[in-house]
Amino acid sequence: MITIDAIINASLLFMMAITTVTIARTRNLFTIVILGSLYSFLMATVLVVLDAVDVAMTEASVGAGITTVLLLSTLYLCKGEDAAPLRRPLLPLSIAFVTAGLLMYGTLGLPEFGNPEGIIHKHVAPRYIQDGPIETGVPNMVTAVLASYRGFDTLGETVVIFTGGIGVIALLRRSRRKTKDPQE
Repeated sequence: MITIDAIINASLLFMMAITTVTIARTRNLFTIVILGSLYSFLMATVLVVLDAVDVAMTEASVGAGITTVLLLSTLYLCKGEDAAPLRRPLLPLSIAFVTAGLLMYGTLGLPEFGNPEGIIHKHVAPRYIQDGPIETGVPNMVTAVLASYRGFDTLGETVVIFTGGIGVIALLRRSRRKTKDPQE
């Protein structure tokens, strides 16, 4: 039986596929940035439907918000030119199709989505629920997992975002110096 969630997910994934094809065929850099932002919003919506609201908020703020602002700022500063079309994109296209095929083949061994008998529900989740508050001292499970069990991963993500912000600040400061001293 097909549920309403399955229909919503299928339609969102279809829209994401259309957005991806449009991005691949478009040569205007501004349009590509805006379509990339649209893709991130669609992905955030898929994550909301899958009940991963915390990940959806991150995708919307970082993927659609900050990334779009950074890319638009870069286009402004670099006076971005439209990309010239590739003559024969057969090699990149074939690599993309092979990669997609391998990823789809890899999903065949996964348990059914939402299956309560899945391996993650037998080993990892019960341990986090049972031992998490004792081991971490944090009553909120999401915070315990992100800040304690996956602390280095979260630190790495924070470093990446911080580095991106420093890069944008460096680009903006460089642009200001050029406008203040036109003789250089």
